[in-house]
Amino acid sequence: MLSKHDSILRDQLEMITLDQLVPSNHLVRKIEAAIDFSFIYELVKDMYSEVGRPSIDPIILVKLTFIQYTFGIRSMRKTIEEVETNMAYRWFLGYGFHDKVPPTPGSGKIMNDALKIQTCLNRFSIVS
Repeated sequence: MLSKHDSILRDQLEMITLDQLVPSNHLVRKIEAAIDFSFIYELVKDMYSEVGRPSIDPIILVKLTFIQYTFGIRSMRKTIEEVETNMAYRWFLGYGFHDKVPPTPGSGKIMNDALKIQTCLNRFSIVS
C-alpha cells in the first residue's frame, strides 16, 4: 500500500541546542576531546599585528583544515560552504546556529591567515 507523508513540518518550531544535533559518537567530538587546540595561539602570536582589522581566529583556520582533510572535501571554498549547513562542523568550530562563517577564499583574507598558520606549523614541525 502506498503511503503519503501528509504533514510538512519544515516550519515546526522546537527548542533544541546545537549540542543535541551532533551525535555523541561523531568524529568531530572525538577530535575535540583528543586535541587541545589552544597551543595554536602561542605558535602564531608573532605572526599577527596589534593594529589593523581583526583576524579570523587561528584555531578556526586549523579546524577548517581538519574538516577539509578528514572529511575529504576538495577545497577550502567547499569546506566553508559545508560549514554553512553542517551542524556538526559548526559545533566543532564553536559556531552557533546564526554565527557568520568566515569569508570564502576569494576574498584573500582567509588565505592570508591560513598561510600564516601553515608557515608557523611547518616551522615547529607540527605539519610535514
